[in-house]
Amino acid sequence: MASNSTAFNSTAFSTITPTYYLYMKEFEWTSNVLVPSWPIIILFGILANLTNISIFLKTGVKDNVTTLLLSLSVSDLLYLVLISPTACTFILLIFAPDWSWPFDHHIGIDLLYWPAITCYDCSAFLSVWLGIIRCACVAMPLRFKSVFTKARTVKIVIASFLLAVSLRIPIISVFRVVWRTNPNTNSSYAYIYKPNRETITRVNDILNRNSILYINFIIMITCVSVLSFQLLRASRIRRSFFSASAAQQESAKPDKQGLSTRDLHVLQSVLLVCSIFIMSQTPFLMYSTARLINQELDIGTRYKFLFSMFSIISLTCSHLNASVNIFVYYRYNSKYRAQINSMFKTRETSLKTN
Repeated sequence: MASNSTAFNSTAFSTITPTYYLYMKEFEWTSNVLVPSWPIIILFGILANLTNISIFLKTGVKDNVTTLLLSLSVSDLLYLVLISPTACTFILLIFAPDWSWPFDHHIGIDLLYWPAITCYDCSAFLSVWLGIIRCACVAMPLRFKSVFTKARTVKIVIASFLLAVSLRIPIISVFRVVWRTNPNTNSSYAYIYKPNRETITRVNDILNRNSILYINFIIMITCVSVLSFQLLRASRIRRSFFSASAAQQESAKPDKQGLSTRDLHVLQSVLLVCSIFIMSQTPFLMYSTARLINQELDIGTRYKFLFSMFSIISLTCSHLNASVNIFVYYRYNSKYRAQINSMFKTRETSLKTN
């Protein structure tokens, strides 16, 4: 789930005191290596999530896991679309610092950034629920279907979205576009007005960047630990109780733990989705905690380049997290894989016919 801070503004290349050069070389190396990959990652992620949504709708949303995966794809897609202006502005500021802006460049950075992060927060909540539901399936398989029904899962999705929006409304409401007159040219231009930004940003740091983030992180670590243990245990049982001939029919025959081959694949896919979430959130968790302790880790301070470097790393992880689930689904979801293969075969047949 995402970097939760804007990482760059034009002051990065303005006149600065010697202490501001701290970590400048590290920042330049990071930005030159990672930022050019953003358009590729974002474009791939948009196409991948559109593919996910199409295939999940074609195969049918009949259970709680598919409902959550479909919702996760929609949320990731919205994040990637909304974060695109921010990514484009970053690229221009870093690689074309002298480009003349017809409006305040902070509009490109900030206006859709926080709505994008709200969608990413929703993805984080959905990923957490994926882990919780699969853990519940392992812990209480007989009651699982009656507790986490599809209807209740839909309510969970709606509640997750409303929670993400309500937590971010204060910081979203800070940024608004107003018009200012340039006294030199006597012309008007748009810029971002940010009243009470420092106070609300501080509250946002404590609540969303640390408290909620730590809760999600702890839950996900717990879920991944439980699922990993169960997966290892189920694999050992299957190796012990199934012969080579019996293993050919195991997909229709659950083991002593009530886990069929399909159940194991679902468990593996959820485990990977949760693990990807944990890995993508780790860089942001580290520097957001450091930022809470040392408020100088921010734009406009002597650690501005260190802050920007961590922000770029965190944003890159966020873009990847919202883009790579297609590989997990293809590997562990047989219906998904069949649909993908069918799409390519149909296209190949059409090309040969033409």
